[in-house]
Amino acid sequence: MEKILVAPEALSLEHRSAFRREAVEMLDSVPVGDGRLVIDLCATGSVDSAGLGALVLVQRYAAARRQVVRLRGPNDEIRLLLMLTKLDDLFEVEESA
Repeated sequence: MEKILVAPEALSLEHRSAFRREAVEMLDSVPVGDGRLVIDLCATGSVDSAGLGALVLVQRYAAARRQVVRLRGPNDEIRLLLMLTKLDDLFEVEESA
């Protein structure tokens, strides 16, 4: 089962709590050991350290439940940020639909 969460235009300190809460609710709505959360980053222009932290916490929560987090359509800046912080292996990444 797949749930899709559209990330805000800027995944930042201002949005991280609501984003994380919504992501956890979506993961909780899928059976443990099954399912995937797709985080749609197509309209997200930037991610700061707080937003990056929220992504990591969501991924860890999903991993504990044996679920997958996939990032859809991250721009080059976000991809570079994930590579520089060595977090690119934590997430499945797909091109925008």
